[in-house]
Amino acid sequence: MDFLNELNQVQKEAVVAEDGPVLVVAGPGSGKTRVLTYRIAWLLAKNKARPDQILALTFTNKAAREMKERIQRVAGDSAGKLWAGTFHSIFARILRTEAAHIGYPTNFTVYDTDDTKSLISTIIKEMNLPREQYNVNAIRSRISWAKSKLITPKLYQEDEELRREDKLKQHLYLYEIYARYTARCKKAGAMDFDDLLYRTYELLQQKDPKTGDYFIAEKYKERFKYILVDEFQDTNHLQYAIIRKLVSKETYNIYVVGDDAQSIYGFRGATIQNILDFEQDYKPFGIKTVKLVQNYRSTTPIVNAANRVIMFNRQQIQKKIQSEKGDGQKIRLIRAISDDEEGRRVVDAILEQKNRDHLQNKDIAILYRTNAQSRIFEENLLRYDIRYKIFGGVSFYQRKEVKDLIAYLRVAVNPNDDEALKRIINYPKRGFGKTSMDKVAEIARAENISLWQALDRLQGGSRLEQTILDFKGIFSEAHEKMADIDAFTLARSIVLGSGLLRELKEDTTPEGKARLDNIDALLDGIQSFVEDDTLIDIETLPDKSLATYLQNIALMTDLDTEEEDQDYVTLMSVHAAKGLEFKSVFVVGMEEDLFPSFMSKDSLEAIDEERRLFYVAITRAEQLLTLTYANSRYKFGKMQYNSPSRFLEELPQEHVENSEHIFGTAEAKKPNTGASVSGNFTRKTF
Repeated sequence: MDFLNELNQVQKEAVVAEDGPVLVVAGPGSGKTRVLTYRIAWLLAKNKARPDQILALTFTNKAAREMKERIQRVAGDSAGKLWAGTFHSIFARILRTEAAHIGYPTNFTVYDTDDTKSLISTIIKEMNLPREQYNVNAIRSRISWAKSKLITPKLYQEDEELRREDKLKQHLYLYEIYARYTARCKKAGAMDFDDLLYRTYELLQQKDPKTGDYFIAEKYKERFKYILVDEFQDTNHLQYAIIRKLVSKETYNIYVVGDDAQSIYGFRGATIQNILDFEQDYKPFGIKTVKLVQNYRSTTPIVNAANRVIMFNRQQIQKKIQSEKGDGQKIRLIRAISDDEEGRRVVDAILEQKNRDHLQNKDIAILYRTNAQSRIFEENLLRYDIRYKIFGGVSFYQRKEVKDLIAYLRVAVNPNDDEALKRIINYPKRGFGKTSMDKVAEIARAENISLWQALDRLQGGSRLEQTILDFKGIFSEAHEKMADIDAFTLARSIVLGSGLLRELKEDTTPEGKARLDNIDALLDGIQSFVEDDTLIDIETLPDKSLATYLQNIALMTDLDTEEEDQDYVTLMSVHAAKGLEFKSVFVVGMEEDLFPSFMSKDSLEAIDEERRLFYVAITRAEQLLTLTYANSRYKFGKMQYNSPSRFLEELPQEHVENSEHIFGTAEAKKPNTGASVSGNFTRKTF
């Protein structure tokens, strides 16, 4: 086990910790991924478990892929059989095997955000509710929140407090929308992203009618001897509940790695309480806690700034990060008169760093609190012909023509997928208009069947019947030979039969050519999926079927893709930047009501999360950190005058250039040196 020699003493202590519950509190740049990876390699080297008995949960596919690659270098090819992936992808694979126990087909569809919004919009219309009052995004968010709290439609309806809250928002029928939405998803054999967790918990609650045992939960407890969780501070109530269901009550081999100071996804339902309470939850079972405080990423001014800022938070796990890089340049502070000037000065500073410090575009990132801030920086980067890329825009899989083809593929796999069918039934145009679709939808509702089944019951003459036959004929080979044909062969057959290529080829504009190229790129991706043996392992990815391919892309993000030419300045929100690092980082828009957000100012908990977000932003920097703010900027077409962010006052003055802009002669703010995890917390029950 020579790989242990690559670790410092504390990292090694974390890797070789004895069985039982382990909490690794890992500061930024402290080698968290290495510790988690080597922990798995050590378990394999010590023969404590086979690869297929280890479950490693991450938050991105990229992180899971890198983990497997690292372990493979250390432990050999057997690492390919690890159950390593995101919560959603791992639980989707379990559901593919066990879905019948909760009344779902194994080839269920995964609805994306657009599918979910479309279905909710349809239900609101069917119920004759005012659209301006029942905002689709607000309803979707409320349903998502309910699922994350394990509140079923029935429990929601019976909860007087929830109904009171809805009444105040004039959402009297939200519970009924929730109930109908859940029923329609199930009828369509579809799960949304929340369902991949929600239904997994339901699955683990299933009891054997004869013995009363939680037979599925016991099956996976027996399978997974060791469970490891990355970025534990980002878990929500439901994810932690599932983890606890899977942890063996005999060994309690649960190993979590995270940093409470980087808990920034409260808006998605993540709760910092999971990591703050973890020690208490597992204290009776001999928990071991290890703190990784050596930062190998950033220089001393950056690390000391992060240490001081986070001390202003009220509840935290106490630790002080130390820089292994030592001295570096002070943090630069730029004050601009307007947002236009802020954009110019940031790009001037980038040019200066490229010339003086010999940085490449890929070494530099501009981070902002909201995606809307990107425009002014884009304009100035374009002016100076500096290449850049925005993360968080429309990804490849969200482009219309790509979604159209994917909808065809989804119907091939699951004909009862109503949302996919609605998208393609008349695209390309085949004489099946809105009137016909409304009649089909009415039949489906009346008979409680899917749209696909309702098509056969539609009356409308021989021409309409032939249209339906031709449409269903596109999928006949797929439905007959699904098990015998690989994903690419099947997809190509559907593309040729659908008329999509013919439709796109008629558009000879550059935009039309680009759309056709996107279809080709998608087919290339499917072929690569079929031919690349590195994308498959027996335990977690059992085949090269179209269903498996669709599951994979449904769970992808734009950060999971790689590009050959990556020499561009990165523009992204701070939330999207978590886990990344750059030689030079610009954190822009450091103003009150922008960072921290105006939505947080009435809540101490929300301000604490905004401060953790700032902590994440500054710790992305390795060598150079620049903070900028504008005295004025346009908002909703009106000039708005701003004060510097309170977080700037919390920085250590000795590590900041031009600090007189912020600190002046006033006494520096004092941090909460007594901050700790003690406090009145609401205990969790599962």
